[in-house]
Amino acid sequence: MQLTVWTYEGPPHVGAMRVATGMERLHYVLHAPQGDTYADLLFTMIERRNQRPPVTYTTFQARDLGQDTAELFRHTAIEAYERFKPQALLVGSSCTAELIQDDPGGLSQTLGLPVPAIPLELPSYSRKENWGASETFYQLVRSLAGNAEARPADEAASRRPRCNLLGPTALGFRHRDDIQEITQLLDSLGIDVHVTAPMGSTPADIARLGEADFNVVLYPEIAQTAAKWLERTFKQPYTRVIPIGVGATREFIQEVAGIAQVDPGPALENAQSRLPWYSRSVDSNYLTGKRVFIFGDATHAVAAARVATEEFGFKVVGLGTYSREFAREVREAAKLYDVTPLITDDYLEVEAQVAELQPELVLGTQMERHISKRLGVGCAVISAPVHVQDFPARYAPQMGFGGANVLFDTWVHPLMMGLEEHLLGMFREDFEFHAEAAPSHLGGTGTTERRVAAAPAEVQPEAVTTDAAPEPAQDGEPVWSADAEKELRKIPFFVRGKARRNTERFAKEKGLHEISIDTLYDAKAHFGR
Repeated sequence: MQLTVWTYEGPPHVGAMRVATGMERLHYVLHAPQGDTYADLLFTMIERRNQRPPVTYTTFQARDLGQDTAELFRHTAIEAYERFKPQALLVGSSCTAELIQDDPGGLSQTLGLPVPAIPLELPSYSRKENWGASETFYQLVRSLAGNAEARPADEAASRRPRCNLLGPTALGFRHRDDIQEITQLLDSLGIDVHVTAPMGSTPADIARLGEADFNVVLYPEIAQTAAKWLERTFKQPYTRVIPIGVGATREFIQEVAGIAQVDPGPALENAQSRLPWYSRSVDSNYLTGKRVFIFGDATHAVAAARVATEEFGFKVVGLGTYSREFAREVREAAKLYDVTPLITDDYLEVEAQVAELQPELVLGTQMERHISKRLGVGCAVISAPVHVQDFPARYAPQMGFGGANVLFDTWVHPLMMGLEEHLLGMFREDFEFHAEAAPSHLGGTGTTERRVAAAPAEVQPEAVTTDAAPEPAQDGEPVWSADAEKELRKIPFFVRGKARRNTERFAKEKGLHEISIDTLYDAKAHFGR
């Protein structure tokens, strides 16, 4: 275990909470000390849910450790059932409670409750959140759907094809809106959604999963294990294509149409996305070749790399994931872009690689947003973990043709706003646009000049600059001349840091003690070859 101030994933019982919170009429009894109740805030504060997660904690204290904590668990579980009357119970331990080895799973089988009590064995010190969510969903499906009868072979002929949507959970990145987008897309193909799980389903719904014709796996990190079990048990095929981006969505339509034996034509013809139009427009030339670094869960990172390359014209210079269970998929994708994959859950390693690669855009998690802000690089969030601003009240899917529009807005704006900021900075000393110039619609400059002159000294406006004053040169470091510093400010701020570092590196290699304007342009020519 590594001590850190920030982590991409919580312990596996948080993954179990994500499944339980997304479902209805399911309750999770968690054997945990008082401090482990912090996880409630993930859902009420960050996801802005209007109710607490359906979790009851035993909340034992230090003084309880000398007594019978197993009996405390039994009492808490029975009380939770009597109060909430769920269709099924999940029982398990937090990472702290795991150390006292009370075996909640075994104890749950002695409770005599009239509903299934499903034990969760989640090794907190070797696994993490996404694995915990996947294992929880798998145990739910295996326990509740395992006794269902296979659908009659002739029953499908009298109805439309139907499928299950698998994978969305609470605290997932845009899962709520992805469900809506993909449900509409399937309906345009003449396919009904039988059950969406875990999010929005009940234990009774889980028991009906075997009645569908096939499964659509939206998030493999959560649903792939359960989908494989359903395929073995009920002979239900499941989809492999993740419909993120226009190209992948069209492939997804073809894949689903092939499984369901329906015509994909109407859905393909009614595609509504502005991304392909923009990619063909002259404006998109500004984006061509932009260097992008991508990091997140495996599903979103691999999908983002494809969209960035094929639909935006970006150049992928870095690709990585914190999802170690899906490292193989990311390594295979990295080969397509000739980059070295970064498989890590240490945000400091990610920051070091971003600083080394010097991309013009970072696509990542909430952590990469902070890293990019520190390094002065544009960023768009594409994957959990995320903060409250990435659970918008508006409709903002990532999947389907609607999701492609959202990607278009989200990814392009950091770069376009960077261009706008650069233009404002470049013209800030122009006679019309300098800090003391009046707004042009007032018809002159006298108004602002008089207002500035009349202002008290302590509130005189200061010139707005985008660069901090250069730091004094250290021993052996080349010194920037005033003219070179002024010329450097004409370079767009989102690549200015790279230009500064490259120029200083060039000056050191040439043994120069002062960086002049000529040095700046010589370095540009050198690194531009």
